[in-house]
Order: sequence, then C-alpha cells, then structure tokens
Amino acid sequence: MDDLFAVVTPGLESIALNEMQGLGFYPLTKENGGVLFKGDLNTVYRSNLNLRTVSRILVRLGHFHASAFSELRKKASRLPWEKFIAPGQPISIRATCHKSRLYHSDGVIERVLGAINDRLGSASTHHKPSDMEEKSLYQLIVVRLVNDECTISIDSSGELLHRRGYRLETAKAPLRETLAASLLFASGWNKIDPLLDPFCGSGTIPIEAALLAKGIPPGFSRQFSFMLWPNYDKSIWENLLTIIQIKSSNELPIIQGSDRDAGAIEMSIANAKRAGVSDLIEFTCKAISSISPPPMPGFLVTNPPYGFRINSNKDLRNLYAQFGNVARSHCMNWNIAILCSDINLLAQTRMKLDTSFRFNNGGIGVFLGKGIVL
Repeated sequence: MDDLFAVVTPGLESIALNEMQGLGFYPLTKENGGVLFKGDLNTVYRSNLNLRTVSRILVRLGHFHASAFSELRKKASRLPWEKFIAPGQPISIRATCHKSRLYHSDGVIERVLGAINDRLGSASTHHKPSDMEEKSLYQLIVVRLVNDECTISIDSSGELLHRRGYRLETAKAPLRETLAASLLFASGWNKIDPLLDPFCGSGTIPIEAALLAKGIPPGFSRQFSFMLWPNYDKSIWENLLTIIQIKSSNELPIIQGSDRDAGAIEMSIANAKRAGVSDLIEFTCKAISSISPPPMPGFLVTNPPYGFRINSNKDLRNLYAQFGNVARSHCMNWNIAILCSDINLLAQTRMKLDTSFRFNNGGIGVFLGKGIVL
C-alpha cells in the first residue's frame, strides 16, 4: 500500500474528504491543501476516475532527511523510479523549499534529476512544458523540502482533474469543474430534487450536476499520466470502466440552466453534448427576472457575477437585489447556495444566509452563502 495524496483547492479539504469517504477510500487524513490516504494501483486508477472535487492524485514515492545536496541525490536514487518513468521519458520537476539548508529549488531539481538517471541508467531530461506542448507526455515529479525533510511524489493525473474533456468553450469568468462539483456537494443537493442555476455561463454547474445524477465518472473520457507508467495495468483500468452504472433518464431530476447571454447558452449546450448529458439539462437564454423553475421545491445553486471577475467598476447591487426578489417570488422554500466574494453584495439579496464556508477561488477569497428562500 502506498501513501497517496489528493490535492484540493485550499478550503475545500472537508468537502473532498466527505466525497472520498462516500466512495470507500481509506484511511483518510485531512491536511492543508488535500487529503492523505493509502492504496494500490487500483486505488490510484479509481481515484482519478471517480473523484469530482480533487485537482490531482499524487503517489508519495519517498520521504527522508536531506540537509546536503549529496545526501539528497544519494537517497533519491534509491527510490523505485523505474515503476513510474520509462527510460528517456521527458520529466517536469517542481520543487519548493521552506526552512531548509537546501533552499535553492533549481539545485534541488538538478540533484533529483541526477538521482533518476542514476537509478534508470538513462538520460532523462527535465523540462517545463509550455502551454502549446502536450503536457500529458511529461511525468510530473513534486519535491517538497520543509525543515530539511524531503518528500518526493509522482503525479498520476497529468492534466489537472478539473479538465474533464467536455468544456472546450467557456464564457466570462469560467468556474472550474472541480469547484462546481464542490459547490453541489456543499449545497446538500441530493441528486433527486430539481436544480436551477440562473447564471449558468458555460454550463459548468448544471453539467456537473447531471454527471453526478447520472453516475458518469468525471474521468470517464480522458487520459491520465499513470497510463504511461511502465507498471500500468490496462486490465485494472478496463475493469473499472465495466462496473460503471449509468442511470436511465426516468430516474433523473429536473436540471435547468439559464443566462441572459445567448453566446453562453450556445456554449453550455455544446459542452453538455460533449459531456453526454444534453438530454438531461434544459438550457434557456433568459434574464434572471424571466426564470420559470418547476413548482416543487429544489436547489438553487449558482455563481453570479461579482466585481473581481467581471468589472470591478460595475455596480452589481441592483442585480443581487433583483435576484433576491425573483428567488422569493419564484423559488419560495428552495434551498439556495450562492458563490460570492463580497458580503455587502450578497446582503442586497435580503436573504438570511450562512456564509461560514470560505475558501480561495483563483486567488480571490470567496464564500458560499447557504440557506432557505423565505
């Protein structure tokens, strides 16, 4: 059993831990920026395939004391690199150093690369892939030095896990898929009641809701770094795909997404089609004042525009006030969850909301306002 680490947006560790518990991963230890757990190759494959709120799955390859470059190279060369790197495969190494004698990250990268070549007897090269290059061909290695204690991890995911493969088009200020899934979990949505997003943009929240309700794993149609490992077992992966149980349409909830931007709705429809859930979501181009939710109570989960994302000079108070009025007239007794960055802006809705759930979204401090529309 290896130590594995699920990388999570800081502040969302509890959401990820609860998701992982529900999927049977164990034992789980919440840490800053992620969740530590244990598992074998099957666990690595299964976590990449199924986890909706996690950014990356790392395999902890080694942990040791290193206060000199010679010590770092010697100990790193003892690690089983041959399980994860094919001879000559391009490598990307990221190193961070805190309160350690080895404080120069470039020097650390050089010694770890040397250790890999010592072990493999080949000339692997370190290179940071550009945005134009195929990053999936590079094996990412993460090196962290804290108080002279070195942890070396192998990335099993490749592209960040929010890249599901369906969102080729985005509207303004797109919401990452992993964050959209986190909002759905945090809202308490039960995959049964209706769900409405009246500021849907390119459709990420409704699409993630549909994937969740339908039982389609987020990693169903993408590639992962572990598929290039010398010890990759294709039979394990194919077996995981055969046990997926996708629900039929008659078992699924009503999911609606709307936006006043016609271009955004076109993107939403195209993205939903690529995700395989276009039959489950009703996308319409309409202003917030024109929404027509189903009569039974449901969940209103949304990411309205806020100043940092769209235009810091634009006064959005009227929009939030109108949103509050429309919610009370059309969605009475619905559960509501609103992502926002400004408590004063949210106050314009005149709804009593719990704002204790806070985290960072792209460097911006945000919170989820949750409550019941009354």
